[in-house]
This record gives sequence, C-alpha cells and structure tokens, in this order.
Amino acid sequence: MNTGHEGSMATIHANNPRDAITRLEQMVAMSGMKLSPEAVRGQIASAVGLIVQVMRLSDGKRRLMSVTEITGMEGQVVQMQEIFAFNRTHTAADGTVHGEFRATGLRPRCLEEMQRRSIAYDSANFDPSRVLG
Repeated sequence: MNTGHEGSMATIHANNPRDAITRLEQMVAMSGMKLSPEAVRGQIASAVGLIVQVMRLSDGKRRLMSVTEITGMEGQVVQMQEIFAFNRTHTAADGTVHGEFRATGLRPRCLEEMQRRSIAYDSANFDPSRVLG
C-alpha cells in the first residue's frame, strides 16, 4: 500500500476500527518480518486512510456502522477520528434493528484532498443533525 500506487482496498475482520488496526499489527508480526511495533504502526498510519466498518446485526442485516479516518501518529499511537456512525435507537418486536446513520460533526482531513481532485461531496452530510440513512 505504501509503494507509490494511488489507492488500494482490503478487507479485515475485526470488531471495530481500532481493533482493525491492532489486527493489522498482529498480522505483520506473524509474517516474521523484523520490524518494531512502532515501525509497523507508522506504516499502517501512512498507508490506511479510512476504515469502513460493516457489521451483521442481530436481525441478520448488514449495516454500515462506522467510517473512521486515520489521521496519523501521536507518539506510538495511531490516531483516528470517526466521521460517520450508526446509532441504534431500538429493536422492534419482530427483531428488526432500527437506528440512524449520522455524521459525528468532525470533518475528515481527506476532504481537502478530495476537493483538490475535483471529487464533489455535499458538505451538508457532515452536519450531525442530519440523518443520512
């Protein structure tokens, strides 16, 4: 991912975005490469831009739960900020999970890069009072 190619996509199984970073670290450690944990975290922080979490809920439906941006490193910790999140409101009598997908109110740092590349995005979607889905 850090070899100069623009863009990549991968999947990983984890319970949440923070666990996905930890799982990536563990997978690199299992490879036998002689890298320090700090070096691994630095590579992850520079290679991964967004984590999009999808989860199968108790009603069997898959829902987009979170869009989290990796913002860099602070000390030895990969820094993240959640941009969008699904919040469960209730479960109906038939077991259907209900909720709202909203912005957290934070604007992603990658928005500037999107604008430089002429990728149009309605900034009103970052308003946390607006239900997105």
